Amino acid sequence: MRLANKSIVITGGNSGIGLATARLFLSEGAKVGITGRNEKTLREAAEALGAGVVALRADATDLTATERAFAQFAERLGELDGVFVNAGIGGQTALAKTTVAAFEEIVRSNFTAAFFTVQAALPHLRDGASIVFNGSVHAVLGMPGYSAYAGSKAAVRAMVRNLASELAPRRIRVNQVTPGGTKTPIWAGLVGDAMAALEKRIASITPLGRMGEADDIAKAALFLVSDDAAHVTATELVVDGGAINAPSGAPIFRVA
Repeated sequence: MRLANKSIVITGGNSGIGLATARLFLSEGAKVGITGRNEKTLREAAEALGAGVVALRADATDLTATERAFAQFAERLGELDGVFVNAGIGGQTALAKTTVAAFEEIVRSNFTAAFFTVQAALPHLRDGASIVFNGSVHAVLGMPGYSAYAGSKAAVRAMVRNLASELAPRRIRVNQVTPGGTKTPIWAGLVGDAMAALEKRIASITPLGRMGEADDIAKAALFLVSDDAAHVTATELVVDGGAINAPSGAPIFRVA
């Protein structure tokens, strides 16, 4: 087992990529802590994951709650070997249609909260631990209507390099997994009943011909948090079926 006897916390572990990652980490022998701000889905996730998981309600944007949660995780799981900074939100911010409050909520949830999650975890991390951020291809795609989301994820992408340097004296590795279009509940509030059409569209512009699954991202996070990546830091692992780096290979561009 690749994570035997390791203690790892996953923020936003109550659904989507976070939940899939918690399930995988448990199967690899880890003791897992998850957070979520929705009490109902958090309890459902804890029941589904079963023994070996500690679930604590905490909103990632609430620094006091986050600090309290990490202190409790350390009490129950021991010194932490890793953190998957996964919690975040999506949302459109089209020009002329966006309020300051909506813009700032996305930045606060995806960037500010990510920084302070690491700050809250730091006193409880062992030397040689691993921090993995959940990024997004939106940081480089240039898609219209997503400026706040893309900007927040680009900020995380830059922060990974800085934190890797800052934490190097403690041999704490800092990396990022970067999903492309991935099937998770986050899409429900964005596309509603148009999910099938969205999946078809993303598959058409993805060289490997399909939308990503949450398990695809979980497996990448597993590599980065495990000792298999013991000499990997300040790195971005893109899991997007080739959409960013080989777009011309997508089905939509193929000649029959």
